[in-house]
Amino acid sequence: MKTRILLFITISFFLLSNCGGVYSVSSGQADEAAICFIANQSFDIVVDIDGVSHKTKTIREDPHRASRSIKKTANRQIRVTPGRHKVQVKKNNQNIYSKEIFVSATEVKIIEL
Repeated sequence: MKTRILLFITISFFLLSNCGGVYSVSSGQADEAAICFIANQSFDIVVDIDGVSHKTKTIREDPHRASRSIKKTANRQIRVTPGRHKVQVKKNNQNIYSKEIFVSATEVKIIEL
């Protein structure tokens, strides 16, 4: 009987003992978003987001393909903080788009021109 109790206590000790430390991991979404522009052809544009200018090109949208070019979209993104932004797009010093938009965290907002 003593052997069984001693064996039970020993096994319980090994099972309940902590062999390592306590680790804490926290994760979440990155606090940034992106905006890119598509059109029926690729051309140079100047994008003004909340008073900050960015020079970029539009991504040519191919009507025969349902999917967009991921590589071009990734290369021509403008990173912004999540929230409301006033966006103005100019082509050859002519205003072609002006709107206040909202982007969520980790969202890539695609604006069609």
